[in-house]
Amino acid sequence: MAKILSVRGLSKKYGNITALDTVSFEVNHKEIVGLLGPNGAGKTTTINIILGVLAADSGDVHIDGLSLSSSRSKAIAETNFAAVYTPLPGNLTLVQNLRIFARLYSVKDAAARIDTVIRQFDLEPFRDKKCGVLSSGEQTRAGLAKAMLNRPRLLLLDEPTASLDPATAREIRLNIRKYTEESEAGVLWTSHNMYEVEAICDRVLFLSHGKVLLEGNPKTLPAEHHKKTLEDLFIAVAREPLTLEA
Repeated sequence: MAKILSVRGLSKKYGNITALDTVSFEVNHKEIVGLLGPNGAGKTTTINIILGVLAADSGDVHIDGLSLSSSRSKAIAETNFAAVYTPLPGNLTLVQNLRIFARLYSVKDAAARIDTVIRQFDLEPFRDKKCGVLSSGEQTRAGLAKAMLNRPRLLLLDEPTASLDPATAREIRLNIRKYTEESEAGVLWTSHNMYEVEAICDRVLFLSHGKVLLEGNPKTLPAEHHKKTLEDLFIAVAREPLTLEA
C-alpha cells in the first residue's frame, strides 16, 4: 500500500537563502505526524510545496501514490488544508463558502456533506452568517469544516487549534483522530503547542535550517536527547541544533 505522503529530497532556495535542503519523510495511513521547528525552519515552505502552491527546485512529492509533478490535479484532489492565517472569504456566509469549495472539490451529495461538517464542528448557529463577523475561534472551526469537505486522504493542518479554548481544542483533536482512524487518512500537523503535539501526534519531525534534524515518538524523543520535555527539546532545536545533530 502506498504511503499517504512521500516526500523525497525536497530542496528550495530563495535567492541565496536555503529554505529546504534535501528534506525527506513519509506519512502513513492512520498516522498523524507533527512537523515542528522554530520560525524560519522551513515548515511553511514544505506545506506550500505539498499543496502545489510552490515548486521545489528539486525532489518529488507523492500523495497516496500519485506524483504531484505528473498527476497534480488528481493528487491535490486527495488533499485539503486549514490554517488560522487563511480564513474563509469574509463577505460570504459560511454555507455559501462551503458550497463554493464543495464545487471546487467536486464533492458528491454536496448539500448533505455540508450539513455534516457544519454539525461536526458545531457551526449550526453560524451557517447563514458572514464569515467576516465570526470570532477567531469560529473562523478556525469554519476553516476545519472546509478542510474536511472532500474527505481528504491527506490533511495538512497548520496551527489548527491556535485560537480555540482548551475544551474546544481537545474536541477538535479527538475529531481529527477519529477521522484519521476511520478513513485511513494521514495528517501532517504543525504546532508550537508541545502539549498538543504530544497528545495528538504519533510521530514528530523537527526541522532546523531546512533539514530534518530529529524524528521519533514525541513521548520518548526528549529522553533520547537528554531533555525532560518535548518543549525543552523544541527550545534546544531552536537554540542548539548543531549540538543535537552531533
